Amino acid sequence: MKSYREQLFAYIKKKYKASPEYLWRRYPGYAVFRHQDNQKWFALIMDVPGNKLGLETEEMVDILNVKIPDPFLADILARQEGFFPGYHIRKGNWLSISLYGVVSFEEICRWLEEGYMATASAKTKQARRPAKDWIIPANPKYYDVEAAFSKENEINWKQGRGIKTGDTVFLYMAAPVSAILYKCKVTKTDIPSPFDNGKVHMTSLMKIKLLKRYKPDQFTFDVLGEKYGIHAVRGPRGIPESLSEALK
Repeated sequence: MKSYREQLFAYIKKKYKASPEYLWRRYPGYAVFRHQDNQKWFALIMDVPGNKLGLETEEMVDILNVKIPDPFLADILARQEGFFPGYHIRKGNWLSISLYGVVSFEEICRWLEEGYMATASAKTKQARRPAKDWIIPANPKYYDVEAAFSKENEINWKQGRGIKTGDTVFLYMAAPVSAILYKCKVTKTDIPSPFDNGKVHMTSLMKIKLLKRYKPDQFTFDVLGEKYGIHAVRGPRGIPESLSEALK
């Protein structure tokens, strides 16, 4: 049966922008793939004798080694056909996966992604996480949001920690409004803009695009507390799924 080795090489090159490194002269078929920023391995493709994996053959077998963050899951997978405890990398929940069709290419890619994220830097994990919904506070004493949105539907806003392009932010207007009034999409982040007037401090801006307005009596401070358990909005914060659905 044909190996997925070359197909997987092409997939890793396209998705992760990583090329194979051959580190051992004695093992020319061993290919290491690293993260560009922290230089950690996220995949190791090897050719090993099948009997070293517990198979009834001495022929060379191509395998992919990836790190599984959950040791319990790694143990369960290692008991399934086509999966083995990490060959030569048993520490740290590494797992070996056959590249000969016992495990589908789609599933191999799924566990490759798990391994990539398990070994990624905090910066990479943040960049690759799914889009997220946030509530961010807005104080009408310092900035007239309505006036800004009446002129254009995309404005600059103080960059919130953890927020990235593609996220959705809901602007909560402080007293005397005390309610969520706007739904916006983050279209750009990390725009350098150091500023400090003693009341407002920031180092960078993001761009937010207006998507929807809410009536002042829909998502009030009391409603947020009673129905969704949100009793304060002092800075950017994630929101429960129930509120996210209601806002959409």
